[in-house]
Amino acid sequence: MEETISLQDLFATLKKHIWLIVLSTVAAITIAAIISFLLLTPIYQASTQILVNQEKSEQTAITAQDIQTNVQIINTYNVIMKSAAILGLVKEELNLPESTSQLSSKLTISSEQNSQVITLTVQDEDPFRAEEIANTTAEVFQQEIVDLMSVDNVNILAPANVGENPSPVKPSPTLNMAIAAVVGLMLGVGIAFLLEYLDTTVKSTQDVEDLTGYPVIGMIATISDKDLQSTRMQLTNRRRKV
Repeated sequence: MEETISLQDLFATLKKHIWLIVLSTVAAITIAAIISFLLLTPIYQASTQILVNQEKSEQTAITAQDIQTNVQIINTYNVIMKSAAILGLVKEELNLPESTSQLSSKLTISSEQNSQVITLTVQDEDPFRAEEIANTTAEVFQQEIVDLMSVDNVNILAPANVGENPSPVKPSPTLNMAIAAVVGLMLGVGIAFLLEYLDTTVKSTQDVEDLTGYPVIGMIATISDKDLQSTRMQLTNRRRKV
C-alpha cells in the first residue's frame, strides 16, 4: 500500500516538534553572531579613482578613436598596477610587512565598460592602512607609468578616504545571521521529519490500519485510576443498598 502524507500530517509534525525547530534556528543565529562579532577579523575597504586620458601632445581635440585607444590599454594598466614593479615601490615607501604577492591580493581593479576611469580598491584589516595603500599605489603608478610606457596620461580623480568612523565591509553580521537563521530553520525541519520517520511506534487506530491493512472494529478504552476508583465506589454503594 502506497503511503501518502497529507498537508495536515505535515503541519502536525511541525507543530509536534516546534520547539526543536525554534531551538535549532536560535542556536544557528547565536553561533553566527559569535563567529561574526568575536572570531572573524573585520576587513575595511578604501577606493580611489584614476582617469586615463589621451597621451599628451600638441593635439588639442580628443576624438572618439583616442578614447577607444585609451579604453583598450586600460587592461594593460590594470596588470601593471598590480605588478611587482609598482607594488614593490609601494611596499618600500610604506614599509609594509607583506610580500608583493600578498599586497597584490588585497587590490581589486575594475573599470566600467567603455569608461576611461579605473577604480582601485584595497581591503585591509586596518582602514587607514587600506587608505594609504590605495593612495600610494595610485601615486606610484602615476609616476612610474611615464617611464614604463613613455606616456603621461594618468590623473587621480578621487583619492581614497575612509572617513573618521569607517565601517568594515566584511564580515556582515546581519547577513551571516540571516543565512544562519534559514539554515537553522531548514535543519530543524529536517530533523523533525527524520525523527517522525524513525518513530515506528503505533499510536493511533490509523497506524493500526496502515500496518495491518484491516479496519479497526473496536477499541479498548483507557480507564484512569480516578475513574476506576469512582466505579468501585458506585459498585460498593449498590451492593450495600441491595
